[in-house]
Amino acid sequence: MLELYHCDPNANSGKPMMALHEKGVPFVSHYVDLPNFGAHDPEFLKVNPEGKAPVLVHDGRVLIESTQMCEYIDEAFEGPPLRPEDPRERWRMRWWSGYMDRDFGPSLSMIAWSRFIGPMHRARPPEELERLLSRVPDPARREAWRTAIFGDFAPGRLEESFRRLGVGAQRLEEALRRSPWVAGSVFSIGDIVAFNMAGALPRLFPDMANAKSMPRLTEWIERMRDRPGIRTALAMDRGALRNAGRPPT
Repeated sequence: MLELYHCDPNANSGKPMMALHEKGVPFVSHYVDLPNFGAHDPEFLKVNPEGKAPVLVHDGRVLIESTQMCEYIDEAFEGPPLRPEDPRERWRMRWWSGYMDRDFGPSLSMIAWSRFIGPMHRARPPEELERLLSRVPDPARREAWRTAIFGDFAPGRLEESFRRLGVGAQRLEEALRRSPWVAGSVFSIGDIVAFNMAGALPRLFPDMANAKSMPRLTEWIERMRDRPGIRTALAMDRGALRNAGRPPT
């Protein structure tokens, strides 16, 4: 039995969702409303006591870390390969995955919290917000949530995050000038990871990434959206980010 606990098909949750659909692997979907503290519900904490999603459960084996999940999915199940056979391209797949997870993704997350999620949570009654924060199991993570909600970032950090997004977008543009996919000649997990982090750039930051300034990046985004597996995963969106801060129904 294969189960996936996930939020919407973007950022970390989107990676295993898209990998599974690209491979054509059926799975049981469990939706976790991350922006509304769904990963800290008692039932979910039984699955992952760390209070983090996504989580892949395969025949009772619990797997975390979304990028590594994609490699597990590719190796454990039949279907089209998600990793290049060429050693150099496989290295590039892992380089891009690491770069997006380590540098680009956290910068995008900080901006998203500052602009969208934080203000929505601050609209909650203070006592309700404190109650929800108290359910975050890890004290350091609880403090990180508090910092993100109230926008209490160190001076210059938001500006640095915007700078890193710009650098990352330009790197993607240059890579896609050299080859059709981020790792080289074939579609791979590197494309899945990069798309989940950078796929919304033209919509969120059109001054940074648009068809005129970054034609290769915007064309790649459209090609990604046209892939049947990606399209199926995107259709599972429930709008958690758009509805962040609203009580779950």
